Amino acid sequence: MKRILLLGGVTEALAIARTLGPQHIYSLAGVGRVPTDLSCQVRVGGYGGAQGLAQFIDDQAIDLLLDATHPYAAQISQNAATAARMSGIPCWALRRPAWQAQAGDNWREVNDWPDLISALQPFSRPLFTLGREPLQHLHEIPPEQFWTLRALDVYPGNERCEVIGARGPFLIDDERQLFERRQIDVLISKNSGSTATEPKLEVARERGVPVLVLKRPVLPRVDREFESVKQVLAALSS
Repeated sequence: MKRILLLGGVTEALAIARTLGPQHIYSLAGVGRVPTDLSCQVRVGGYGGAQGLAQFIDDQAIDLLLDATHPYAAQISQNAATAARMSGIPCWALRRPAWQAQAGDNWREVNDWPDLISALQPFSRPLFTLGREPLQHLHEIPPEQFWTLRALDVYPGNERCEVIGARGPFLIDDERQLFERRQIDVLISKNSGSTATEPKLEVARERGVPVLVLKRPVLPRVDREFESVKQVLAALSS
């Protein structure tokens, strides 16, 4: 097998990394836990943009760049595609299918933060599941709202925001309790497509809670795209 640089960022990336031998490199940005039980090499940290990534690819004699970053990590994916072209190697990408609204869902897609804040005006008890981004806006919370913000780790909130540190997969009964205990009247979510975080959408559907969905960014074209770990591993083995 050629030498692979695997850019992680989603759960599926770790499943791929577990199949890789010591000549390959699993690269993480440094957010979240760093696995210590892999056979492949693990690198933590950034590259300094596309140019820095291309230099790393050349220095390490990488033959294939595999982008398994988060669907909303658009800049990293762009850097990956650009760096692969600069280095003359193929770039593959694992891209989860987006969630699709089902019967009983009340979804509204929002484009950006200002669009989201405007859509939030009728509500009082939002649950944010966007990661750390809302932390930059705690001073903007209107008096009539109390925010619950769930992120990978606990961060300081304020008198109108509580931050919960929690990592998926989430159980539907726990999500039901969260919605009930905090009287959530609107859910804010990225469309990550992850089964680990999908139960919140089921609870919103059960309770008739609207969902504001942050629009997915446009990702760059790559040499090959895959929707599942199984597809990636099949392509690697062939």
